Amino acid sequence: MANTKSALKAARKSLRNAARNQAAKTRLKTLAKAVQLAATGSDAEASRAAAIAYSSALDKAAKSHVIHRNAASHHKSQYSKYIFVTKK
Repeated sequence: MANTKSALKAARKSLRNAARNQAAKTRLKTLAKAVQLAATGSDAEASRAAAIAYSSALDKAAKSHVIHRNAASHHKSQYSKYIFVTKK
């Protein structure tokens, strides 16, 4: 257990940040699955919209340091190659 007031506060803050990070990562996984599902369909506009929503969520997660900015860039690159090149 924490011995100082600042350590107690840091422990509380760590729990809040972990909950925030977990929610953001879960949302990213859900959006990634939505992109994959939309990509298997025949509707190009639906897959584009899903990819744009996923890209936006990746940017927001990187901005709040939930994931590394290079990881966000990597995922955006992979999904954009998959969606925007194959679906024309």
